[in-house]
Amino acid sequence: MAVEQIVLDPLLLEKLVDRPAIGTILPTLKGWTIMLDGGANVDCKPSHLVQFALMGEAYARYILKKERPRVGLLSNGEEESKGNELVRETHAILKTSSIGYIGPVEGRDIFNGRADVVICDGFVGNVALKICEGMAEAIGSMIRQEIQGSIFGKIGYLFARQAVDHIKKKLDYSEYGGAPLLGVDGVVIISHGRSTPKAMKNAIRIAHEYAQISLPKLLLRNLEENQDLQRFGMKNLSRVWGQIKEKLVN
Repeated sequence: MAVEQIVLDPLLLEKLVDRPAIGTILPTLKGWTIMLDGGANVDCKPSHLVQFALMGEAYARYILKKERPRVGLLSNGEEESKGNELVRETHAILKTSSIGYIGPVEGRDIFNGRADVVICDGFVGNVALKICEGMAEAIGSMIRQEIQGSIFGKIGYLFARQAVDHIKKKLDYSEYGGAPLLGVDGVVIISHGRSTPKAMKNAIRIAHEYAQISLPKLLLRNLEENQDLQRFGMKNLSRVWGQIKEKLVN
């Protein structure tokens, strides 16, 4: 279905989404992934993470052009018994869904391309992003020190400069402008606190592109198509979680 044919009222989006989420786009070995929430909600319920999964899947499908987006739930292990209560309860819901849920994923899976969508609460997501940001800056500084430390380093950089500059560009937040706030009536871009004029220019460019393709309507369609999943998560969570805990104990 073409974007122009979608006639859903975007005002319904805020009625279906309890908590808007920041979707951060990250480079991987296989392209790009979206991680949400990146910091809008530090305390979440399983139903919130289910909605994040639905919005993230829609974004990956329509913006990242993934035909069948793989959705992973960020945890401290791939086993169903790992994770805190929020993660285990959310997993119990998502594994019954028809979306491309691949189960719990670990932090290392964010960049290896295993998942196209990584779901977590805003506390975990923001900590993960700040760690990644700090590590990228530290690695950049280490590379510069090595290059400037010897004549061989400078010669080697001349041969590798094009590749280094390409990687630097992929990791530069100013190239993307900011992260979309998904789940609100309209297009909102959350920019970095240290945004440069270049970053603000790209934030405006991205906001315009999202408005042109009616991003809120695309998210809304995915949420409406999966309302049964959302109701299942909220109404039957206690019963399902009780059954899961019994299996874990036994």
